[in-house]
Amino acid sequence: MSETGTTPEDLGALAERAAAGDKAAMDDLLRAIRPRVLRICKSVLPYSADAEDAAQEAMLNVATKIHTYSGRSSFSTWMHSVAANSARSTYRKLKRTAQAAHSPEQMEKPDPRTTSVIAGTRLDLLEALEALERDRPQMVTPLVLRDVYGLTYEEIAAEVGAPLGTIKSRIHDAREVVRPMLRPKD
Repeated sequence: MSETGTTPEDLGALAERAAAGDKAAMDDLLRAIRPRVLRICKSVLPYSADAEDAAQEAMLNVATKIHTYSGRSSFSTWMHSVAANSARSTYRKLKRTAQAAHSPEQMEKPDPRTTSVIAGTRLDLLEALEALERDRPQMVTPLVLRDVYGLTYEEIAAEVGAPLGTIKSRIHDAREVVRPMLRPKD
């Protein structure tokens, strides 16, 4: 049984109805598989925002290519393949973008002076968050909840008790402040 209480058989039945054009079944199917799709993407892409982008792509692929599900395997297996392929595709795009922006010698390598070997924590991230806390404390919690813990904007708005637009703006502004502090030092 999945997180949503939907059994593999239920997912298969929803998939068949969705493939036949039942819009309500498609909505129910996408809602039921979203947590698992996101988990699969996060296993390939540890940065939450990238994983969420890949999960969105996977959900779109499920919705638009449901007719290609033949039923030879379980729907869960097919969906896992779609999600994993989407995550790998996103990884390849990110890698190409990074390679185009930097020469191989400029690519960031873990710096032992800024990376905790024991905890695997980037000390420069912690320093950036401390600086953000000093200058703009209202931005720290939304940024950490989004980029470290992977909560959705809606979950953060509910947790912080602020409007959704305000949360999105704070996270965007916080990223702009923190990003230069995370670049490799020359």
